[in-house]
Amino acid sequence: MSAKGGVDRQRLFVGGSWVEPDGGYYEVVDPATEETVGWAPEASRDQVHAACAAAREAFGPWSRTTPQERAAVLARTAEIIGERLVPYAELAQAETGATTGTARGMQVGVGAARFRRYARVEPAEWAIPPQINEAGPMGKAGVMGALAVRQPVGVVTCVTSYNNPWANPAGKIAPALAMGNTVVVKPAPQDPLSVYRMAEALEAAGAPAGVVNVVSGRSVEVGEAAVSSPDVDMVSFTGSTAVGQRIAEVCGRDMRRQLMELGGKGAAVVFDDADIGSAVAGIGTTFSFYSGQICTAPTRVLAQRGVYGRLVEQLAAYAGRLPVGDPRAASTVVGPVISAEHRERVESYVETGRKEGAVVVAGGERPPFERGFYVAPTLLADCTNDMTVAREEIFGPVVCVIPFDEEDEGIALANDTDYGLIDYVWSGDVARAFRVARRLRAGGVGVNTVGRNMEAPFGGFKKSGVGRDVGSYALHAYSEVQSIVWPG
Repeated sequence: MSAKGGVDRQRLFVGGSWVEPDGGYYEVVDPATEETVGWAPEASRDQVHAACAAAREAFGPWSRTTPQERAAVLARTAEIIGERLVPYAELAQAETGATTGTARGMQVGVGAARFRRYARVEPAEWAIPPQINEAGPMGKAGVMGALAVRQPVGVVTCVTSYNNPWANPAGKIAPALAMGNTVVVKPAPQDPLSVYRMAEALEAAGAPAGVVNVVSGRSVEVGEAAVSSPDVDMVSFTGSTAVGQRIAEVCGRDMRRQLMELGGKGAAVVFDDADIGSAVAGIGTTFSFYSGQICTAPTRVLAQRGVYGRLVEQLAAYAGRLPVGDPRAASTVVGPVISAEHRERVESYVETGRKEGAVVVAGGERPPFERGFYVAPTLLADCTNDMTVAREEIFGPVVCVIPFDEEDEGIALANDTDYGLIDYVWSGDVARAFRVARRLRAGGVGVNTVGRNMEAPFGGFKKSGVGRDVGSYALHAYSEVQSIVWPG
């Protein structure tokens, strides 16, 4: 590939070929150093439509391959990613500002693991118990047999998020391909280069031309073309609720299938009898894991009155101890956020919190670095659930704490939100914790943990999304169920 300023330009990947973009190139910047990582291609509308047409052409042959043949491509892709883990992780780190451990483990490592997971062949059809019909279509009684079959949806446009350019795209591409679909990937404009490396691994693993296509760009036109193309049967999107609503409108016109994983404002309900150390460590991941740029983060803490003071004190101490700085340094826990614009957005939320009456008990000031888009881990206390910082997704290392008295009040506060992705409950009374979990209007609930079971369904209630994926649920999401019926 050609070079500009000593760094590589990246080409589009369309129909099995690496193609020069019609719209030129744009700069990808390292959030930690503000230096150029590389030059990403800006696709034209015609090139996006060409990618969708290539996926349509490849769909027929790919959908007719056996699950075992598709699994072999996915398994080999995982192997290749594993073999190239270090250079792939270095690129991901440069694009996102993730710490070394996050880039290697949670980004590239999880990406490889997802390809391995969907290389595991699962049954795509199952028998339905025979039914005795009193009168069939011809007026005669009879026994009817039936089979339910999972069929691929067709061409899937995958619009991915910037917070994890490996795990998120892999979680879409791998199950979609396993089911026999073909894909067009439109990566987030901030860090698209890693997604091209994923396409490179798939190509090397033997994915046929057109089965995987990648088109990038900063313009709205690129995303709209990838979503609205008549060759597309389904859109899988991870990102903000506002963008998801726009995509849903476009898809609705053509009854196009959707899988939407949108914003979150996770409530962490902490009761008086909770293990405070465990709660602080779990909630503290909002500060440490990818600088809070994670939709599942427990950013809205609801603390029962008896533990409120201790929890605020210990969370403030926890935030203050976290080393902020160069993500390549082994001691760093909190790296930068993705861009200067996003840093300003996060800082504006903190300032709004101050104006609305929240007390900044940790952070709140920009770390003293000459370069890089850093935000200090920030804790806002004495919040109320009607404050902007409690209502809107900040997507940064900011936690707000709200007191409550009785169990019903805590549940009501947790549910008083437009979002419903992941909530959390901390209590020493396991029966109460599960009772409360079942009353929370969220797609997932962690009981005394922020950990996840990667076979459990993932998705949101309300404005946090539509549909479920992860594990076998992702295979369901990227398929249509067909019934075949016959006389017994």
